[in-house]
Amino acid sequence: MMKRKKERRGKTEVDLTGPDGNAFVLMGMAAGWAKQLGKEWKPIQAEMTSGDYEHLLAVLEREFGEHVIFYR
Repeated sequence: MMKRKKERRGKTEVDLTGPDGNAFVLMGMAAGWAKQLGKEWKPIQAEMTSGDYEHLLAVLEREFGEHVIFYR
């Protein structure tokens, strides 16, 4: 079922098994979420890039898990 963006309620959903699961795509989304939430992006970016993909996901979950659902 297709819905208009303005009809969307609740959390944003990201399927990590598809193209949105790419680390660079996730970082781009995270930069946007940080801006929307008034968070400082540079420290989050630095921590996301300081480890492997699993570390990046852990940082995403910690920083944005309240607002975003990530599917594996």
